[in-house]
Parts: sequence; structure tokens; C-alpha cells
Amino acid sequence: MAVGPEAFREFFGSVPTAVAVVTTVGPDGRPLGFTCNAFCSVSLDPALLLVSVDEGSRTLPAVLGSEAFALHLLSAEGGEKLARTFAGRSDWKFDGVAWRRGETVPDCPVLLDGVLAHVECTLERSIPAGDHRLLIGRMEQVRMREETRPLLYRRGAFGAWGAAVAETAARP
Repeated sequence: MAVGPEAFREFFGSVPTAVAVVTTVGPDGRPLGFTCNAFCSVSLDPALLLVSVDEGSRTLPAVLGSEAFALHLLSAEGGEKLARTFAGRSDWKFDGVAWRRGETVPDCPVLLDGVLAHVECTLERSIPAGDHRLLIGRMEQVRMREETRPLLYRRGAFGAWGAAVAETAARP
């Protein structure tokens, strides 16, 4: 017997995850984006990552059309506001958000504030998977920002990487 949506959400909701915003441009050149916490590394050579996106996302057709996207890892310092903004259904998510065009992949709007790191990607492959689509991106350029704590999400709440965890992770 398959697990239902409630058990699925309870199980995965208990796992703390990093939070990201995925951005691209629409056919009219307007920047679009969504908040995402389902992403991972796929391959080192070539450098590939995976993003899982709801088939109902209004940004998905633009990613498929432009064949490009940027993934931004959000910082605990300013990232929560971005996460909430890009999780909404507004057509104007970029209003009041500082951004620029991608350096390597021009169809990748790059967010300037509240971001720990970003990667510009070209779409390598798109795979239907239930009510989601798995996007495999070829990592064309990575930019790390000043050291800051990542934004985390668990059980419907945002938080920061704790000091004790950060100290342990920094040890050789």
C-alpha cells in the first residue's frame, strides 16, 4: 500500500533542508522564480545538479523554454524574506528584489542579496516524475558569497544553521 500525501509530508517535513530560489526568464524577458528545497548534486564530471519542481509551477514552462536557470542557496541573513516572496503566486516577485543578468548564462537572473551562493545552469534534461518534473542542470558557473549561515527549513518553519553545528563543520 502506497504512502498517502499526509504521511509523505510528515516524513519529509521532519528533515531539515537548505532553501533555494530558482530563477529564469520568460519568453517576454521578464524574470521569474520559485522557492525550492528539493535539490541535490548529481554528477561531478560533468558537474550536474537536480531540481524538483511542481508540474503546476508557473516558472516551469519558462525554464523549459529558455533551457536555463539559476539556483540560489539562501542565507539566514535576509534569505527568509526571499523564500517567502518566491514561494508566493505573484507575477511580480522581483519587485523590490536586487538582481542582475547572469554572467555566463544570460537567461539566469541572479539575486544579489540574501544569498549564500548561486549557480548558473543550462538545462541538460527534464524528466517527468509523478506530479513533479526533475530538472537536470549543467553547472556553468558557481559564485560563493561571503561566509554566512545557510537558511534551513523544517516542519513549516525557517531557521539558521546552529553555532554548534557550524563549529563542528568547520573543523578539519
